[in-house]
Amino acid sequence: MQQMRVMKSHYYAGIVAVIGYLLSPLSWWNDLFVNVPLAYLFALPFSLLHERLYLPAFVLGYWLSNLMGFILLHRAGTTLIREQQRSALWKNSIVITLLYTFLIVILVWLGVLPSANELAGYMK
Repeated sequence: MQQMRVMKSHYYAGIVAVIGYLLSPLSWWNDLFVNVPLAYLFALPFSLLHERLYLPAFVLGYWLSNLMGFILLHRAGTTLIREQQRSALWKNSIVITLLYTFLIVILVWLGVLPSANELAGYMK
């Protein structure tokens, strides 16, 4: 019975780790397919309140999705990673997150990622 609980908790931790990895900036190649769409969906309601809230909400949603990834990874596997590896991962992840944030800001400014109000205007 105890062995079954341990296997179940390892299975759960594995699923949480995979979800956390996909949300975190450690999977930078996956950001355009996971974090950016989540951040976009997060920002749309804010742009309906006021157009100027769209970009800050987009960036906030992106950062929150990355933070959630780190939290899930931490929950699933902090004991599996040595201290030296952990600090290198954090440094790389912060740089990658900043680069993607800069890219999101540029794409919004260029109109590639339109707000909900802009989308509504396209549909008229």
